[in-house]
Amino acid sequence: MQQFQPQALYTPEQRARRDATKWTLVQGVLAPVQFLIFLVSLYLVLNSLKTGEHTDWALASVVIKTLVLYAIMVTGSIWEKVVYGKYLFAHAFFWEDMVSMVVLALHTAYLWVWWQGQWSSADQLWLALAAYGTYAINAAQYIRKLRMARLQRIPEVSMASNAQVIS
Repeated sequence: MQQFQPQALYTPEQRARRDATKWTLVQGVLAPVQFLIFLVSLYLVLNSLKTGEHTDWALASVVIKTLVLYAIMVTGSIWEKVVYGKYLFAHAFFWEDMVSMVVLALHTAYLWVWWQGQWSSADQLWLALAAYGTYAINAAQYIRKLRMARLQRIPEVSMASNAQVIS
């Protein structure tokens, strides 16, 4: 029985570009910052929906979360261009980018609704929860890819060590 070998996320050249670009560090900083903002905002949104308190804080926190999302999406597109030669939809991150488009659409819809002020606060917060649900799925996709990249790196390190022993 043949064992399935997943396709590597990076060629050696792509890995070298990934490791050399400043955008990898930018993504490494923005991703946990955005996740922390998400957790605080999620708490505020859920608390506001439950108690009706601090609704202005909850609404504003979604705006902040969305602005950070835009920053990570723009810098992530630059990172993808540097590493893969495409701003979006590189083969290795195609499905993550597809879900990211839904995440962006829902967050942008929230900003529009918030700006227009024609929806009730509760309806705005429910829209934010829909956006946050897609964001959580997307974050899980990227965490999975990060883990895959680390697991694929182990055999490369082992092969390099074995090559040194042989020579």
